[in-house]
This record gives sequence, structure tokens and C-alpha cells, in this order.
Amino acid sequence: MKKNTRLGIGWATVIVFGFALGVPGTTKGESGRDRGSRTGDSAINVAELTVLDVQQAYRDDQYTAEELVRTYLQRIWQYEGSYNAFTSMNPNAIAQAREIDRRRRYGEPLGPLAGIPVVIKESMDHVGLPSTAGWAPLSSRAAGGVDLFPSKNSVVVDRLIAAGAIILGKTNIPAFSDDGTRANSSWAGPTYNAVNKRLAPGASSSGTATAVAGNFAVLGLAEETGGSIQNPAAAQSLVGVKPTFALVPTAGTVPLASSTRDVIGPIARTVRDAALVMDVLAGYSPEDPKTAAANGRLPPGGYTARLSETALSGMRIGLYGPGWRLDALSPETEGLYAQAVEELEIEGATVVEDPFAGSGFADLALPGEPYDMRGTESLAYDFQSYLKGLSFDGATVGSIDGLAAITGISPFQQDGGPLSWYVDKLAVLADSLNQPEDVPDLSGFWALRNQYLSVFDSVMAANDLDALAFPQTFGTVPELFSADTYPATTESAINIAGLPGVVVPAGQYSNGAPFALIFVGPRWSEPALLAFAYDYEQATQHRIEANLSL
Repeated sequence: MKKNTRLGIGWATVIVFGFALGVPGTTKGESGRDRGSRTGDSAINVAELTVLDVQQAYRDDQYTAEELVRTYLQRIWQYEGSYNAFTSMNPNAIAQAREIDRRRRYGEPLGPLAGIPVVIKESMDHVGLPSTAGWAPLSSRAAGGVDLFPSKNSVVVDRLIAAGAIILGKTNIPAFSDDGTRANSSWAGPTYNAVNKRLAPGASSSGTATAVAGNFAVLGLAEETGGSIQNPAAAQSLVGVKPTFALVPTAGTVPLASSTRDVIGPIARTVRDAALVMDVLAGYSPEDPKTAAANGRLPPGGYTARLSETALSGMRIGLYGPGWRLDALSPETEGLYAQAVEELEIEGATVVEDPFAGSGFADLALPGEPYDMRGTESLAYDFQSYLKGLSFDGATVGSIDGLAAITGISPFQQDGGPLSWYVDKLAVLADSLNQPEDVPDLSGFWALRNQYLSVFDSVMAANDLDALAFPQTFGTVPELFSADTYPATTESAINIAGLPGVVVPAGQYSNGAPFALIFVGPRWSEPALLAFAYDYEQATQHRIEANLSL
């Protein structure tokens, strides 16, 4: 077992939570993925449990929600010191599970995720748990840090709770979610990849992916500005849904670009589970006015309605090429992608080579920049608005200046501020910092989005395409402790354009890294993309199961 010296969740904190929550003890050093708490004469095997598995077990009285939650907490107690997925735990999880059990016994109405253990990304507000943004000055568990607490839950957390889900805890992120590869900049230290500890976990939703891949929960919520759902899902052989911009409310989540790019979506082990979560998350909220765009866009029958093992039959699917992005695929990626394309064709799809050739789409990207931050011009305005919902010692933080007064540092300042590099590169953001209460001039970004969408929609129409299916990376996943960045093919194009994507496992590199496809389509096309991903998943079964070690 690795030595854990940080002031985060680690072994010491997990043990405290274990005793506080009544988690069954395990002996440090024990392993075995199927170990669980006892119910009658059989243990609960949480490995690869799906929502449908749990719901059937509840119907058959195989175990209660409390017993299942205790089993997951025991597994977290056992492995968290080696994987570092969590930043804080929900001390009320067992009590909430008991309440679900009581309601089930008495035949009271239950939500669609009743008794399902889930995790949420650190950036999502949960009343009673500190909101740290992954930044050391905002955690009392880091030297010199302070704790800020939200006055209410983020919209998506409220929607999970209303659906009956049991939130086990919050998961690790890099400082201000500002890394698409790893969480090493977090006050809580690095999160490890549950499939291969030597590899980067994908970011910024690193902890969520590790928790789901490592069977610490059934489901997890992730958030993305530029790859932070796609990358960790692919890096840990999971399914991830990057929704259309404004389909899911982001209010109550630490922003990078909530006015322009930020989205929230599920990370799961199966496409069906991800679709079930989308039914809970999607749709208008008065707390997030931009979601008015989602009115009339939700699918009749929900996001599972079109799931079919023949969904790809007769579909026209566009393939990756330099017309989309100038980065060439590595030789090994080319081989894995060729196999995946053959699998699509076996399922009845017709593939179209590089449909974006000659369209000018690739030329819209910033040359020589692995990450295109355009759209983050709204950061100061969005962050100022977010801080109105946080308090310190009972007083509202309220503003960026108020935060700096509490912590002694602004995240935007040049000497040590993790967000200062955005200010250096974006003139509109630099101006906005002078008056963060005012909506910044985003006309340049909206013009850019219109350019992206115009080319995208015209290419899809001209080629009669139903979706795109790209390798999610153009090379293998980088190592955890290296300077290499995550080689995503669709970051940042679909973020700037506001397009949806669904990641699904598609194989494995020779170094053990997962390989994944991402299905991309027009805005609001999540039902079709989920159907295509489901067909591919069921036909290929490429998911790599984690085998955890201490």
C-alpha cells in the first residue's frame, strides 16, 4: 500500500468515516474484489453492479439499501488509501438509505434511482460538505486553507436526491478543474486510474471515474468544460455522456464557463445506466435560465427508449480524419480504430471517410494549441455569481474580492493564482475582472460557435450522416506522473460548438490503457447517440474491469 501523507481523505479520514458510519471493518492489507458485507449467508458482490441489477435485488429482497451502502463504504474504506478518489464523504448516507428502505417497506412512492449509491464531483455543491474547488486555500485540510459551505445544493444534486439516489461522497478534481489529464494539482493529492495505476485517470472528473471504475459506487456525476467527462470516462474504460450545452443545469457548480461551455453528465459502467441518469438530470430549471433552450428537446419515453441492439443498422457514420482535426492517429490507435470501424460495419453501419475534408472545420481551431479556451471569457462573471451561494463563518462570500479577503489570495492573481493563465490569454476576461458583476462581451465567442455549428451541420447534411464515431484519443493515455497531456480528438471542438458526445469502451492499448470511441452528433441528439453506443457496447463488450490492489 502506498504511504499517504496528505491532509485529505486518505486512510486516517476513511477510518474515521468508517467508525462514524458503522462500516464493517476490514484488515488493512486484505484484498479480493468480491469481499462485501454479509446479508444472510451470502456477501453482496458490488463488482460491476448496474442500476437494473440493484433494482432487481431490491425487488427480490436480496439485500436492503442500507446493506448495499454499507458494502460500498466498506470497499471505499479498504481501497481509498490506494486510489484517492474522494475529497469528502456524506455522513448521512446510511440514514438516507434506511429511509429509502422504510419507504419501500411501506409501499410509498420511490424515485427512479431509489437506493442507488452514487458519487458527485467535488465541484458540485452539497449542503453540509465543503466546496473546495480542489484548491488548497479552500480546504481546511490543507495548510492555511479555509472551508466554504454552500447555502443550497446544486440543481443536479437536488435532482439526484429527489430520484432517491444515495450520495456517498464528493470526488477529487484538479484545482478549479483546470486539467484534462490528471488531478495532481488538487489539495487532496493525485487520484489513481482504477484500470491501471501507472496511467493518468483522465480529468478533471478524475475521482468520479475512479470511483465508478473501482466499484466504489454504481454511478457518478461529472462536469466538463473541455474534455472532463470524455477524458476520464475513456481513460478508465467507462461510458460518459457529454450533453448538449444547456440540456442539464449547472447552477451550484464551480464554473469555468457556465455561460458558454460547462455541462454536467453521467459516468457509468454501461450505456443503459448512463441513459437512466440522463432522465434524472436533463431539462429546464428556473435556477439556470440557459436551460430554457432544452424545452421541447427531451425525448418522449426518456433516454432509454431508443436503446436497441440493432440501432446502428442502416446508419451512416462519419469517421475521423484531418478534416476534423490535424492531429494524426498513432499507429496503434489506427489499428484499434480500424477494428472498431469493422465492428460498426458488422452491426450494419455504413461508414464515410473523413466527411469534414475540405470543409474548413479543422481550421477553426487555434493553431498549435492543444486546448482551446475560447468561451472562458465568462469566467469572472460566472465565478462571481457562484460565490453568492457560498458562506464562510456564517457570512456570504459574495464576490471574488470577498474570497481574496478570506483566503489572502485571488485565484486570478498572477503570483500563484491557478486561473491567472486564462487572464493572460483572454482580453475579454481581463476586462471582465474589473467589473465581474457585469455580463462580459461574448459576441466573439457566439460568432465562433455559429461558425462551428454552420460547418458541422452542413457537413452532416451533405453526407447524410446520422453521427460521427471517432477514436476518443489520437494516442495512448499518458502516465500519471508525466508532463504529457491527454490526446483527445474532440476537445475542444464539441465544447465550443456545444455538441453532445457519448464515450464507450472500444478496446485496449498494448500498455494496458483503455481505448474508446466517442459518438458525436448534432445538438440534442443524445437519444440517438446513446442508442448507437448501446448497440456497439452490446455487440463488442470491450469494457475492461478494474482489479484493485492495495
